[in-house]
Amino acid sequence: MAEREAAFALLRAQPAPVRFAEPDIGFATPGTGYYALVRHADIVEASRNPEIFCSGRGATAIHDLGPEFGEYFGSMINMDDPRHARLRRIVSRTFTPKMIKQFEERVRGEAARIVDDLIAKGPGCDFVTEVAARLPLKIICDMMGIGAEHYRTVFEASNVILSGGDPEFIEDVDRAAELLLSAGQRLQDLVVSLVAQGDDTLITALTSANIDGEKLTMRELGSFFILLVVAGNETTRNAISHGLRLFTENPRQRALLLEDVEGRLPGAVEEIVRLASPVAWMRRTLTRDHEMNGHLYHKGDKVLLYYWAANRDEAVFTDPYRFDILRAGGAHVAFGGPGPHFCLGAHLARREIIVMFRELFTRLPHIRSVGEPVRLRSSFLNGIKRLECDF
Repeated sequence: MAEREAAFALLRAQPAPVRFAEPDIGFATPGTGYYALVRHADIVEASRNPEIFCSGRGATAIHDLGPEFGEYFGSMINMDDPRHARLRRIVSRTFTPKMIKQFEERVRGEAARIVDDLIAKGPGCDFVTEVAARLPLKIICDMMGIGAEHYRTVFEASNVILSGGDPEFIEDVDRAAELLLSAGQRLQDLVVSLVAQGDDTLITALTSANIDGEKLTMRELGSFFILLVVAGNETTRNAISHGLRLFTENPRQRALLLEDVEGRLPGAVEEIVRLASPVAWMRRTLTRDHEMNGHLYHKGDKVLLYYWAANRDEAVFTDPYRFDILRAGGAHVAFGGPGPHFCLGAHLARREIIVMFRELFTRLPHIRSVGEPVRLRSSFLNGIKRLECDF
């Protein structure tokens, strides 16, 4: 971690952005390289100008992947306007704070059951499996109408899709493309079966949504389903896992929270998300020549928006490496920068993290992580695979 912090601090201090070669991932031809955007201001500007910094040529991979990947992973996150605006308009009418609020009681009930089970199992268990992964997986599956019999399918497919090549999930690098596409197909098959059931769920709402004659195609529905179950599961899981570790390493901040759990939790969650930055980066591609921060980018250039680095920018955050639940000022970009690609599920993620930590610190105020976490070997996700806990 210290090496990463030092490296990004060095990049932020450079007078011009640094260009890197694309890594060899085995199933895609490396391109001409990419620029690393590590300053908060640059990421905000790029996010606010999607007509210049486009997502349609790929947002979640450095390489230009083939059309077969687009069938499963070509969701809103990899689209530009007007198609992106059309799809987000349909989705946002059904994926609203009001609809999410209907799940509030269910979130609280599930969080309580998770802590019940944790207490019954006793200390020494894996916090990621027993706590952090359970809540977001259960809630997103309930929203989509996915039965408990399919939880393992969603969990395992999500791990593969967001593995970043971690050998625990991609054992054979020569079969990486096959394994990714197979995981996508399993989730596509699941959404087809859910549509056929016709239950009163978010899937049904999305299927029937009609705005000015526009409806989601089955392909759009499938790719959005994959985005929602994967992103709505993995990123919140990692934020909760990082949160326990941050409170373990910073006992004074834990004490501050315990003085006023209800009043200070929202700020604490924003600070957890800032430092965790579960999604480390997103890619954009220049649609035309553009000057930013004194540097001229050219049409076709790739840039990676390093949210993890921007959330530690000394120009925005005072003492940026310090965990401070009372931190004032400085808007983090952990849910993406401002603009059309700001995370649609940010409200749900915040609610889940708040509810989970409220339940934990009310009933197990001294819960802590033990030892070093087992981290996901990925440049894309700041993930934790396993983390022992004690209480």
